[in-house]
Amino acid sequence: MIHDQRAEKFRQIVENKFQIYNSLFMSLPYDKMTNIGMLLPFLYEESKNGYEAGKTPEEIVEEFFRSHTDLKTEEQKLELLFKIIQYIERQVVLFDSIEDAAFPNLHSESDNGTVTNLFERSQQDHKLEKVREKLKDFTVKVVFTAHPTQFYPSSVQRIIQDLRSAITTDSVTNIDMLLQQLGKTPFVNKEKPTPIDEALSIISYLRYVYYDTIGELFTKIRTTFGNGHFHLHEDIIQLGFWPGGDRDGNPFVTADVTQRVAEELRSAILKSYYSHLKYVRRRLSFRGVSEVLQELNDELYAAIFNNQKLTTEDILKRVEEAERILITHHNSLFLDLIVNFKDRVKIFGTHFATLDVRQDSRIHQQVIDEVFAKINGDADASQNDKFNQLIQVSTPVNPEDFEGIVKDTLLTVAQVKEIQEQNGLRGMSRYIISNSDAVKDVMNVYAFFKICGYKDEDINMDIVPLFETMEGLHNAESVMNELYQNPVYKKHLEKRGQQQTIMLGFSDGTKDGGYLKANWEIYKAKEVLTKLSEQNGIKVVFFDGRGGPPARGGGKTHDFYASQGKTIANNKIELTIQGQTITSIFGNKEQAKYNFEQLLTAGVENDVFKNAKKELTEKERKLITELAEISYKKYSDLKAHPMFVPYLQEMSTLEYYGKTNIGSRPSKRGNGDELRFEDLRAIPFVGSWSQLKQNVPGFFGFGFAMEEMKKQGRFEEVRELYKGSDFFKTLVLNSMMSMNKSYFPLTYYIKNNTKFGEFWNVLFEEYNLSKDIMLELTGFSMLQEEDPLSRKSVKIREKIVLPLLSIQQYALMKIQKGEGDKEAYEKLVTRSLFGNINASRNSA
Repeated sequence: MIHDQRAEKFRQIVENKFQIYNSLFMSLPYDKMTNIGMLLPFLYEESKNGYEAGKTPEEIVEEFFRSHTDLKTEEQKLELLFKIIQYIERQVVLFDSIEDAAFPNLHSESDNGTVTNLFERSQQDHKLEKVREKLKDFTVKVVFTAHPTQFYPSSVQRIIQDLRSAITTDSVTNIDMLLQQLGKTPFVNKEKPTPIDEALSIISYLRYVYYDTIGELFTKIRTTFGNGHFHLHEDIIQLGFWPGGDRDGNPFVTADVTQRVAEELRSAILKSYYSHLKYVRRRLSFRGVSEVLQELNDELYAAIFNNQKLTTEDILKRVEEAERILITHHNSLFLDLIVNFKDRVKIFGTHFATLDVRQDSRIHQQVIDEVFAKINGDADASQNDKFNQLIQVSTPVNPEDFEGIVKDTLLTVAQVKEIQEQNGLRGMSRYIISNSDAVKDVMNVYAFFKICGYKDEDINMDIVPLFETMEGLHNAESVMNELYQNPVYKKHLEKRGQQQTIMLGFSDGTKDGGYLKANWEIYKAKEVLTKLSEQNGIKVVFFDGRGGPPARGGGKTHDFYASQGKTIANNKIELTIQGQTITSIFGNKEQAKYNFEQLLTAGVENDVFKNAKKELTEKERKLITELAEISYKKYSDLKAHPMFVPYLQEMSTLEYYGKTNIGSRPSKRGNGDELRFEDLRAIPFVGSWSQLKQNVPGFFGFGFAMEEMKKQGRFEEVRELYKGSDFFKTLVLNSMMSMNKSYFPLTYYIKNNTKFGEFWNVLFEEYNLSKDIMLELTGFSMLQEEDPLSRKSVKIREKIVLPLLSIQQYALMKIQKGEGDKEAYEKLVTRSLFGNINASRNSA
């Protein structure tokens, strides 16, 4: 019933509004774009009908030119296609803005997963005290990364924000003006953004979305669950930050960049306090109080503009002094304003978000080898001997004695102390090592600190291994076991409060092992590491490297965390968000608040409310393992197919990701010309399947595994598993979401291709098989039947971008045939990538 009401509401306030405001585009005075609005529906119809009739994109676009235009030259046709792309990009922005503006009307305070809902539920079940107990030390941390899955230039982002406000008030005049501005504003970065640009782009979200959102949510939780004794710790919702600190595969992130971003974060939070304080001072104009706040105002100003040192403690001292005077002499008038301000200072300190350092273990080994050779002149020692000897070094090395990546790595480690002095210990508190699969990968980082002159007691950093490949996940238990026994590391953990963070990479895991296998291996790794950590008296925190779409470990986040049972440590929910996930799920105050609540309550519910569907029985485990192995074999065979990499290279947009200038990081690891599977980054890899509308990493092998069970007469077991396990159910629904965003008719033409026809058929058969068997399993009549809002949103977005996909495929076909202006067609492919990336904000 509620589903139906929401779907109807979506039709009224999203679909209908889009139709109305979309008509404004028709009359906009775009540069040379006057009749695009008239022509676009014809290209859509030609595409839709053409694909269903088995036509190629080339035939469809040529038919469009013939029937609906009188263009003769290639140059004229290309010009029209570029204009259509520009037009569709702006339609996507309009739809995003309308959908965002509708968010508060489509969700309510008492929805599942909200703080209000958690309170009501805990009252009914007499679990209020248990919830309070859990909230005492539970934490949610969202870590922003700069991974380029969606990047509008900041000028366009600002228009989007203003457009959302104008749509909320249905101000047609304002909407009209903003659409005109949009029509004349470029959507493309002329150059690649630098890591500083990426950092500043996300810092603007910190200032204008998260400062208020998290502050207000903190107050809401405290007042909802508060009683005389309940104290809510200020770290309950934390922010992490990777732009400027994540140098894995990004040669443009240097020690200087990290230093500069740390300064920008500090400056941003002080500016937020400065403007917040203005508002507080308007009300607290009383004798004694106003003088203290004036002093704080001046100190903030000096810290922002004259770089004077100001610690969190300094700020709190002033605020608490003003609070005392207010209570003692002014009847606590407007006390909530000062308490609110004090909360923000405790939450955000002088760091705003914790800047992480991340680098690949192979780079670290290179640094260790070079430093060891310089100190000992003996390059024959084992890798374990090297870090053990370097940990004992009594005279620090000078980074300036080295060059390139070695020098920069040492400079980065050397400046940690300085950043911590400026931004507080929370400003930078961990070093993440990607591609970890051995003890040396963690101990090498510890050795860095020692050779940079840190005493053991001065290393105020968590060292975080990131297990991401199947091999890494497989080794995780023995690596952590050995680390927990290592006397040097053991001492370090004692100093860090017996807490160990372990990061698990969903994106690369899925790329490496396929969807079901990756998720199951990560689940099992978490269980094993939970048990091992408990045995060693260590509190383990899992940090999930989850992308936006299911194919990179994303999907429905609340359901994912709420489905983890008692066998997985639940001390903190910590995950990465990136690109389109930032803008579409945490992009404005209403959405961010709602989604932070969803994460928080998923973690709390997991401990407080018992649910048999979260705990996997031995029988269920065995079945998931069987399914995972079968699907892994199927996916591995696909990866080993001689056409796998050539197909992506020649038939998809993979090669064009690097040309889009949406991210500062190169789109593949390694410098060689030959493309190898292991060098592919997860984002271009998943993104290329998404552009082809095939979304292979999100489902391939999953349906095949179930079909095998069916052949063995064991489908009823799978059905019982789906009904009995929340974890398995979440995986199935996420996989169906991936398939719902697939559209194979777009590439029907490839089945006749002499080189790739057979490979394409393998993909298509698995898609049909997976779709049929999952519908049979769930009893649904269509994909995403359980989530009508998301399904409707996907449907409208797919309709908007279908002409764009036709253009992209048309250009790719021209390039493959070597026809016409190659450079122009390549530009067409790259430009069409933008609209597709931005339109698929809930992409698969």
